[in-house]
Amino acid sequence: MSDYLLETRSLSKKYNDRFAVEHVDLHIKRGAIYGLVGKNGAGKTTIMRMLSGLATPSSGEISLFGESGTQAKSHFSRIGVLIEEPGLYEDMSAVDNLKLKQIAIGLRGRDYISTLLNMVGLAEIGNKKVKEFSLGMRQRLGIAMALIGEPDLLILDEPINGLDPEGIVEIREILIKLVEEKNITIMISSHLLEELAKMATVYGFINKGKLIQEISHEKLMNECNQFIEIQLDAPMLATTVIEKLGILNYKVVNRNTIRIYEQLSRSSEINLALAKENSAIHSITTSQVSLEDYFLALTEGTNYG
Repeated sequence: MSDYLLETRSLSKKYNDRFAVEHVDLHIKRGAIYGLVGKNGAGKTTIMRMLSGLATPSSGEISLFGESGTQAKSHFSRIGVLIEEPGLYEDMSAVDNLKLKQIAIGLRGRDYISTLLNMVGLAEIGNKKVKEFSLGMRQRLGIAMALIGEPDLLILDEPINGLDPEGIVEIREILIKLVEEKNITIMISSHLLEELAKMATVYGFINKGKLIQEISHEKLMNECNQFIEIQLDAPMLATTVIEKLGILNYKVVNRNTIRIYEQLSRSSEINLALAKENSAIHSITTSQVSLEDYFLALTEGTNYG
């Protein structure tokens, strides 16, 4: 039995002769917050539409809850979806919008709308009509709509896009709470990697319709650790001096650069030791690879360090 709640194998979508999504293999475990990261137009929304049954793949396979093919399609009802803007009736209240969704999917006998509104921070909204809602309130109501039916998997397409900092924090807290208290698995897309990093447990990086990397939050943070960067004329000769100082976690990046990933407080000592060996040092600085730089390096096929 697969360890993954959701898995795809060579998932593809073509429009005419052009791939919007090309041979994507995703792996999402239960309880994860999976951040699907890519620039606008990278294929994130198309992938999410296929995973939620709103678009038919041109080829490839989707496995849901350990089942694939026709059996997987029977599990689409266990997925809550918020793709692009939430479909809301402007002249109706939040309660009435939720009631309508509840009726539409055949849950007339269930009464947990007040619980949902409380969960997304709209408990005190009263009979205010949706057309009077802020963008953040609309997004929270959209998440509540997606939670009708108590899904096991929540698929959210750019839910923080366009929100102010306060709204982003509110959405983030709601999603983390859903995972911790309801054991819901979440897939969330965004091009804002710095914000996703505050909640995601694993990431899939998409570029031009292709999945270029899946990486855990821990590994990503390790890749973006601080380092000492030394610019000098002969880095290969300097490595002997560095190793004599007991520093082994370093990398010769190119013919003029060394990066050291441990003992960062010893930059002055390193500088002095290299100077004594007549190594011509141009600069020595403490830096950090930003998440955005990491992503850009992946998409551009360059080596960030």
